[in-house]
Formats: sequence, structure tokens, C-alpha cells
Amino acid sequence: MSRIQAGAVEATGAYWKTAAWITGPALVVLGIVLHELWRELPWERFALSLALALVSGLLAWPFVRLLRWSWASALALVWCAALLLYVGVLPVLATLLLGAASVALGLRWIPDDVPGRLAIAGISGYAVIIGVAGWTVSIQVHHPAVWVVLLGYMLVAHWRALGCQLRQSRLAWRSTAAEHPRGLAVAVLLLGLASTGAWLPTMQMDDLTYHLNLPAQLARHARYVADPAFSAWVFAPWMGDVGQGVAWLLGGREARGAVNTGWLLGAAVALWGCTQALGAVTAERLAAVALFASFPPLVWLMAGMQTELPAMAVLFALVTMVLYDRQGRHLAATTVLFAALAALKPIHALAALPLLAYALRMDGRLLLRRLPLMAIVFIAVAGSSYAYAWWHTGNPVFPLFNTIFQSPHYPIENMSDARWTSGFGPALPWEMTFESSRFVEAWNGGIGFLWVGLAGAWLLAAWRRGSRTMAFVALGIAVLPLVPMQYARYAFPGLVLLLVPALAGSRHMIGHPGIWVAPIALLCVLNLAFQANSGWTHHSAALKRAIRAPGNPDAVLPHYVAERTLIAALPDGPGRVLATDPQRGHVAELAGRGRLMTVHAPELAAARAAAELDDSGTAWRALFADVDARWILATEAAVSTPLGRALADDADTHHVQSINGVALWRRGPP
Repeated sequence: MSRIQAGAVEATGAYWKTAAWITGPALVVLGIVLHELWRELPWERFALSLALALVSGLLAWPFVRLLRWSWASALALVWCAALLLYVGVLPVLATLLLGAASVALGLRWIPDDVPGRLAIAGISGYAVIIGVAGWTVSIQVHHPAVWVVLLGYMLVAHWRALGCQLRQSRLAWRSTAAEHPRGLAVAVLLLGLASTGAWLPTMQMDDLTYHLNLPAQLARHARYVADPAFSAWVFAPWMGDVGQGVAWLLGGREARGAVNTGWLLGAAVALWGCTQALGAVTAERLAAVALFASFPPLVWLMAGMQTELPAMAVLFALVTMVLYDRQGRHLAATTVLFAALAALKPIHALAALPLLAYALRMDGRLLLRRLPLMAIVFIAVAGSSYAYAWWHTGNPVFPLFNTIFQSPHYPIENMSDARWTSGFGPALPWEMTFESSRFVEAWNGGIGFLWVGLAGAWLLAAWRRGSRTMAFVALGIAVLPLVPMQYARYAFPGLVLLLVPALAGSRHMIGHPGIWVAPIALLCVLNLAFQANSGWTHHSAALKRAIRAPGNPDAVLPHYVAERTLIAALPDGPGRVLATDPQRGHVAELAGRGRLMTVHAPELAAARAAAELDDSGTAWRALFADVDARWILATEAAVSTPLGRALADDADTHHVQSINGVALWRRGPP
């Protein structure tokens, strides 16, 4: 072959690779046009994000101009200051103590040359600390002093290793800021915008109906007493909630925003290490972090206690260890991270089975020798909630698969949600992207554009020998959770993991820097534009209210979850609080005093249905007595005739206060 012919072949190869690279973003633009998605673009919220970006830049400018800081460092300082302002100093300090102790402990078993070692050590150390603590949640030992001593000891015992790692991380930061100043600054800015979800008080339904229950009990009672009569989810895997509880009791107040910020940063650094482990250059790693930070559901996850945010961090750390440890020398550390997925939610561990199969490709004899140790580590980290559930209900995954385990504490049925069973098929990624409201509690475009936007990049990754296996592994992790139920949130960790094979090696393959970076920038901008469509917390005016009143949840809560405002005014005491609206069982923060009547509390839901059949209200009053309800919450627009009569016609029941359509009633004397 002549040089001319060879050049023609090379040019043809470059053309098809470039065409494949821009195919995904081009399809995104086409989908937006075909589905008229611009009509649903939250322009006002997008403008707010741009305004926050501008303000952060203006605040960072003096540090860049006068102190010669890098833009990335100056922006990081501004967003950290905003976190302290809106979340509070004590929750941040409590989270820093827990995080630093986790890093110090994890450094014991994470090798020195693992990419993203700081985050990998912190995530695995947290998994061990909280995983073991999960076995003791029912014992009244979770006092602030106990945890301060325990975490303080870990810091003192490993102080030198921690200091050395922090110095290395600082040098790596400076090196990256010098090599790619604009790329790192953009990544920091997008992470800062994602962190605004931490500024909001906890308001999401799952958090108010059950997630807050365990942390509140640990903080107030130094133990957790799980009662299946309260909710079917009292034994759900609790690694995330136990960590929230530890930070809460250390800081003396709810610390969700600070803890979630820790997970956000841990996930970003672990993703950096993950792409590096697959051979990505610095520019590709920065692109991965920027696309991750612009992922719209991050602001929704930051504003709540769902497990997908920590699952992202754990999954990225696990993939990093699997890519690093190709000889199986650190199986215990890998097992800790896989166990952490199971300790967060079973679906996360099931989704990671393709990665597990890839990780266990080593010599079978070595695997058999390590199997007993791996089993012990897995049970120690992940087993507590499953063991508690089995002991108390007879179902280790209570309330799931109850047709198999037949626990008497839940109906003999397999729990399902018909809203998310539209059918699994090849068109699902497209439909989820442009018709998101059919697959998750969001507006269209609310899950971002990675499913479609990475299509061509994924094909290139599958074509490249170095990333081919990880391309299929990541795709399997993203798709598996969608097979039984087409609920988009469960696929978020795997979806973001697709960034790793899609970007590693892409810059060299495309060649032209401008052509390589333009589709990435377009996806980041589109993701940011539709960020508020990911959930109601950012789609509403809640963030604007929070910005105007730093650190004051009372400026936000009455407008969206008035129950929290009413509950905050209740006196301490043994009296129970009954939430009568089956759609608003917002009593988890009462640490065991609350009772709800949603479908996840089947006994009380059935009692409510029976009481609704008695128009006189007598059955409702009997129900109040059976529950021993001292306080009653009722949504005024949803109060039925029987409930209304039970409240108004009883001389012993008194209306106390109403806020934004939610009424508080008291039974008995003041």
C-alpha cells in the first residue's frame, strides 16, 4: 500500500470516528426538536443557575486577581463558603469528622497507587464503620461522646497516613489546575451548582415517611427501634440512613445537606480515578467529572436521602478497584465496596453483577482460598439490616418477595408499582430521555441526555480494545435494573458509569480538540438547562426561598411540607402523632412517635379504609384511641365526611393550627 493509499485509509477511519462521536449529541438535538422539548425547558430556573454561576465567578475573582489563585481553587472556596452558610457549620464539621475518620481507616487497605485513592479510601472506610455500626443500632450506645472518641481514635491512629495522602492530593490538584485551568474550573462550577440541592431542607416524600426515622431515633434516643407497624421499610438496607444519623447526632441537628455533599465530592473524585484506571488522560477525566456534575438528577438526589447518590460513589470506587486489581491481590477491599452496594439497596448489588463477573475472572483456586474471608467481610458490612429483618419479620428483604417468605407483617404479595411497568425494550433509552415523566417523578428531559448523547461514544468504546469490556459491563449495569421495572432512578449509577468507557481514549481517537470538546460542552449545557426538570424541589421556587433566607428552613417548609413546621412546634412527650392523609405520611422525623396511613403501613391503611365507611365518625375516633394518637395531622382538602365529623364533633378534640392547608388537631387537654 502506498503512502497516499495509507493516508486515505487513515483519513477515512478518522472521518467515521468523528461521525460516530458527534452522532449522540446530534440525536439529542433531533429528539429535542421532534418532542418539542424546548416547551418544557425551565427557563427561569436555568436563568437562576446561570446567575448563581455568575455570582460565584464574581466572588472568586478577587482571589484570582489579588492572590493569584487558580479559578478552580477560588470557585471551590466560594462554593464551600456557600455550603457553610446554607447548611450550617456544625453539620459540616460533623460530616468532616466522619469523612476524615473514614479516609484514615480506609488508607489501611487501599494501595498507595490506586487512582483517586482519597475517595476510594473514604468510601470503603465509611462502609466498614457504618456497616459494622449497623449491627449495633438497636443497642443504646450511639451517644455523641462515643462516636467522637471512636472517630477521633481513628484519626489519631492514622494521622500520618492521612496527612501524607492530603498532601499528595493537594499536589495533584495544583498540577491539574496548572495543566487544565479552564477544564477544572468548569468542573468545579458544575459541582457547585449541583450542590445547591444541599441548601434545601429535607422535603421529599420517601424521606419524610421513612428515611428520617432511623437517623432521628439515633440522634434522640441513641438507638433504633424498628416497628413494622410504622412502615414496611423499617428494615430496608440502612447504610445510608445510619451515616445520616451519625452525622446528625454529632452535629446536633439534621445533616443531610452536608452528608450528601460529601457523597457528591466522593463520587466525583472516584469517577476521576475510575477513568484514570481505564487509561483516560487528564482532559478526558475532567470531561467525565463535568458531565457527571451536570447530570440533572444530581440536584434532586442532593435534596433527599435516596440511595442512588451514595451508590454512584460506591460503584465508581468499586470499578476503580476492579480495574486496578487485575490480579486479585486486594479482594477484601473490593468485597467491602460490593457489600456497600448491597447495604444501600439490593438492586444496586444486583445491577453490579456484570462487574462482579468481570472481577472474579482470576484463578479459581485463588478465589476459593479467599472465599471464606470475602464472605465474612461481606456479611460484616452488608448483613445487619437483612439479619434484623429476618429475625423480626421472617423475611430478610422485607417487604419484598413476601409471597416467598410470607411474613405476617405484610400482605402475602410481591410489592410492585404499576406506574413503572411500561415494558422493557430497545427504545427505552430514547423514551426515558425525552418522555422522562413516564419513568420517574420528573418532567421531560429531567434525567438528562446521557442515554442518547453517549450513543456514538459508546460504540467507539466498544470498538476500542482497551475499553471494550468495560463498555459492555457499564451498559449491563445501567440496563439490568430496568428489566423488572422501568423506573429510571434505579439506572442512574450505571448510566453515569457509561461516561468511563465512553470518554477514556476518546480524545486521541477523535484527534481534533475542538471537535472532541464541542459535543461534551453541548451535553453539559443541555443537562444544566433541564436540571430543574429532575424533580419538584428545583422546579419549584424552593431554592429561591432558601437563597433569600440562609440556613432558615422555616422560610421554605411551610410552603411545601407544612407538616414539618407543625411538628417542630409540638412539645416533647410520649403522645403519638397520626398523619391521616394516605398521600402525606410526613412523620418519620418524630423518631418513633409518628404513625402514617399510607400503603407502606398496611395495617393502619386497612384500618383507615374501614373507618371511612362509618359516616358518623365513631370508627375514626376508635382508631384514634387504638393508635393512642395525641396529635392528628389532616390535609384539609382531603378530609372526608367521616374524618371531619370525628374531629369536629368530639368535644375532646381541638383544632390547634392550620398552615397551607394542613391542620393540626389535639386530643385531650393542653
